[in-house]
Amino acid sequence: MRFYVDYDQGHAIRCWVVPDNPVAISRVFVALDGRRVAEIPASITDPTIRINGWHSTGQCVFQITDAEAPGLTQARRVEIYDADTNVLIYRRSPNENLIRGKVLLVDTSINADSVIQSVMFERFQQNYFGIGKLSDEILRVLFESPWLTSSFLSGPIIIPRYEGFFISDNFLTTALIHDPFVEMATRLLWLKARAAVAADPVQNWRLGRLAEAAAFVSDYDFDDPKALKRFFRMLPEPAYHLLYNPLTRQFGTRLPDDRLQPGNSIVAIEILARVGIVGHRDFFEAFVTTLFDRLGIDGPVPVPEPIPADVMLLAERLRPLKVAQEMLVFDIAMADAVRDAVGKGWNP
Repeated sequence: MRFYVDYDQGHAIRCWVVPDNPVAISRVFVALDGRRVAEIPASITDPTIRINGWHSTGQCVFQITDAEAPGLTQARRVEIYDADTNVLIYRRSPNENLIRGKVLLVDTSINADSVIQSVMFERFQQNYFGIGKLSDEILRVLFESPWLTSSFLSGPIIIPRYEGFFISDNFLTTALIHDPFVEMATRLLWLKARAAVAADPVQNWRLGRLAEAAAFVSDYDFDDPKALKRFFRMLPEPAYHLLYNPLTRQFGTRLPDDRLQPGNSIVAIEILARVGIVGHRDFFEAFVTTLFDRLGIDGPVPVPEPIPADVMLLAERLRPLKVAQEMLVFDIAMADAVRDAVGKGWNP
């Protein structure tokens, strides 16, 4: 899917959306001040879209006015989403002091940082969370589009695959690194929480390749040290892939299924060094303070969500396990380097 916004004149918004299906007619839905008011099909044909080979007819253009979306002119917040993918196409924000430029927060944990997302939401015109689930084509639109002049993006993407898009002066990349053992514990409990879905033949498709891993985890009691050791001896491939040096994979490979080798850890450190702002979860205040300063945000630094007690307990059980240490050897080196650097430079 490709999309573009030509203008918002208050009484009229013009944009185009090219669907994945080249013979389908694009449809968007419009929400005004949080209330969905209309679903609209593309009504204008653009021959350039057809000539470029993106669509069979070029019927992909929308001219949205009060006739199509009653109340558009008066609405303070307007949101337009693609009807098929639910991807945000455009947002008119009531905030007049928006931050200009693009900011990427690389999610290095399987659980996104909702605290930072909530702080940034009102400060940017466009927000895209969980971008790791979007297609390459959509991501390239988000990274390249010149009309996205105020956008905050976050998600667990593979950085080397897209690093070439981040060289612009108005593009700030950031990453918050987590303790590898805490992250491994988080991922294990994330899988266990989805064991019921994995066991349900009607729903297990939602987990994709991780369905096997979630079903496997359900058979083990992580409170039992013997069961924990046995778990690592019997890991199925999808579980191993999820747990084996995920930080190094994210910064040191180009594709999710690339084989991870020692050389990738060197690549990962080099790429991490090129990220604009790098922080450690243990120094959350330092990371957010630096981000606020870079973006010119004047406000209180939010408090991070506490790490659940069961995660911390499991992380402590994992630390002395040789097999866990071996699975995280590259990530431990990276995380320790970041933590030491931040600890030396941060004076609260």
